[in-house]
Amino acid sequence: MKKIFKLAITDFKLIFRDPSLRTFLFFPVILIVLIIWVLPSLVEKYDFLIPFLPVFLIVAAIENTQMFCFISSMVLIDEKESDVAKVYGIVPFTKFQYIISRFLIPYLFTVALNIILFFAQPFYTISLGNNLAISFLTALIVPLYVLSINAIVKNRMQGMVYIKAFNMIVLIPIVAFFVPEKIKHIFGVLPTHWIFQSIDNVVNQLSIVKFTVIGFLFIGGLIWIASKQFIQKHFV
Repeated sequence: MKKIFKLAITDFKLIFRDPSLRTFLFFPVILIVLIIWVLPSLVEKYDFLIPFLPVFLIVAAIENTQMFCFISSMVLIDEKESDVAKVYGIVPFTKFQYIISRFLIPYLFTVALNIILFFAQPFYTISLGNNLAISFLTALIVPLYVLSINAIVKNRMQGMVYIKAFNMIVLIPIVAFFVPEKIKHIFGVLPTHWIFQSIDNVVNQLSIVKFTVIGFLFIGGLIWIASKQFIQKHFV
C-alpha cells in the first residue's frame, strides 16, 4: 500500500505537467462560491427557485466530479497516444494496483470537495455520516467515467467527443425530478440516478441507506467491468 501511495503522489504531480490543465483547479472553487454566496442571494430575491434547491445542490455535487473526470481522461489518453502506457504496463505492480494508484488522489480530492460543499451550503442541515456517505459515493463517478472513456477511445479527438457525451449522460437522471414519482426509477439504469436520489432524500430528511447501498453496488460493479476493459486496451 505504501508503494501504491507513493506512485499515486507521483502521478498526481504529473497530471499538471500540462499547464492548461491547472486552470481546472479553479472550477470547484467557483462552483462552491456560487452555491454559498450567489445562490442564496438569488433565492432571497426569487422565491420560485426554492423548490429547485435540491436540483442545484445535485448539479453542484456532480459537477465537482467533472474536474478530474476531464483531467484524468485527457492524461490517460495522452499516455496511450504517446505509448507511455506501454511502459506502465511493465512496472512492478499489478494492473489493478496501477488503477488504484492513478485514481486514489483524484478520488479523495473529489470526496473532499463534496464534503466541503455539503458542509458549507447554507440551505440544509446534513449530518456528518450522510455527508461522508454521499461524498464517497459521488466521487466514484471519477474512476467510472475515466476508465469507461479510456476503454473506448484511441486518441484525443475521440476523447473530446466522448467526454462531451459523458458530460450530458451524467446529468440525464435530473429528469427524474420532473416526471411522475412512479416512473422516476426508470433512470436507474444510469449510475448517477442513485446519487441524485440519495442527495434528494438527505435534504428532505429521509433515509439514504437504500439509495446509497444500490449506488455503491451498482457503480462499484460498473467500475470493475470498466477496469477489465481498460486493462485489455490501455497497455497494448
